[in-house]
Amino acid sequence: MTDTSRAGDAAGAPRGIPPADGSSETSIDGMDLLVRAVDGGRVVVTVQGELDMLTAPQMRREVLDRLPTSTIVVLALDGVTFLGTSGLAALIELREHAQKSGAQLVLACTGPRVLRPLGIAGLHHLFDIHDTVDGALSAAL
Repeated sequence: MTDTSRAGDAAGAPRGIPPADGSSETSIDGMDLLVRAVDGGRVVVTVQGELDMLTAPQMRREVLDRLPTSTIVVLALDGVTFLGTSGLAALIELREHAQKSGAQLVLACTGPRVLRPLGIAGLHHLFDIHDTVDGALSAAL
C-alpha cells in the first residue's frame, strides 16, 4: 500500500510521477523506502522506519523487482528504527535471491538497531556490511 496523502516528494514532484533522477519512493505504515538507480545496474534502497511483519513484505517486493536488472543492490539501513524477525527473514531471503540472480546484496549500516539483531541472531557473517552507501558501492565494484 503506497501512501499518496503527501502532495509531493522531497524534490517537489507530484506523488505518482517518478522523479527525474529515476528514483522512486514508497511509504507504508511505519516505513519509507527510497529506491535510487545509481549507474551500471547499481541500485540503492534507503529504508527509513520500522522493518517488521507489516513492512518487510513491501521492502522485499521492491528489492525483488529490481534484482533481475541489477548487478548490485545496496540496502541503506541506518534509518531503520526497529528490525523485527520478519525483517531479518526478508534480508536473508533477499540475500538468497540476489545470489541466485547473480546480483550482489550489500548492507550500508552503522546503527545498533540493525547490527545488534543481526549479531544476536548470528546472521552478521552472511552479509557484506559497510559503514556508508559510498563505501558499499565502492567495495562492491
